[in-house]
Amino acid sequence: MCLAPWPGFRPRSTPSPELRLFALTVLVMVAFAANSLLNRAAVGTGAIDAMPFALIRVVAGALVLALLARTRPQRANIGPALALSLYLLGFSLAYLALDAGVGALILFAGVQVTMLAGALVSGERPPLRRFLGAFIALIGLALLLWPGAQGAPALVPSLFMAAAALGWGLYSLAGRKAGNPLRATAANFLLAAPIVALATLPYGWGNPRASGLVLACVSGAVTSGLGYALWYRILPALGAARAAVAQLTVPVIAMAAGILLLGEQINAGTAVASAVVLGGVALATLPSRQQTQRPCKET
Repeated sequence: MCLAPWPGFRPRSTPSPELRLFALTVLVMVAFAANSLLNRAAVGTGAIDAMPFALIRVVAGALVLALLARTRPQRANIGPALALSLYLLGFSLAYLALDAGVGALILFAGVQVTMLAGALVSGERPPLRRFLGAFIALIGLALLLWPGAQGAPALVPSLFMAAAALGWGLYSLAGRKAGNPLRATAANFLLAAPIVALATLPYGWGNPRASGLVLACVSGAVTSGLGYALWYRILPALGAARAAVAQLTVPVIAMAAGILLLGEQINAGTAVASAVVLGGVALATLPSRQQTQRPCKET
């Protein structure tokens, strides 16, 4: 028996693939920016020490990624695991004093410069605009970090974040050769866990509060583990151009959320320096029009 639809009833339309991709991309970028917010909220307020936060984050991320990989993670290499550990430790130590948005900005620019240097060392010949973009980004960082500049962050935490950028840049360079990024990331997180644990031993656990432990677990399991897994899932559909544009939003999201949620402040000097950094990174990372155009297929 066939029932006629109710008068005026319209079946709910399913979202288009592009709309779904956009929504998932926004979700991933928010997750990446949230790592800065969670770390700053936990470590910057003294709810947990920097080193234990990094250890809990990597352990929680390793467990989630191993479950998501479903099969046994592939064999990890010590090089990427050491680079990942440098990122995790430098990231947490930096947020003892850095604002969430400023830290994300230093990290983002430093990663791009590291990857450009790595490309040169490996024999690649990047286009001239990539050098120009990296140079502009470095000028922006100099404006941001210059001693005596309005709102300039402390030097030592900035150096910790620069070390984190070096680690993530080296890790990203190594990751370009991974056949299965999700399995490779799961394996590297598992190998990085004992490395971070050894680095944490001399410092001990301190007296973490429950809120600090929860924030560290969320950063590892959700915004890192699930965030990276979803990113690798949507990356092939995004393509290089849209992926680069999407990642440009991470420092902006972190800075805006830091102002709204953590009460951080931004002055005119920081805003100008941030705009210069993001402009340089955009010039260095976004593909040219010739690279994004595809020849039309004959019908």
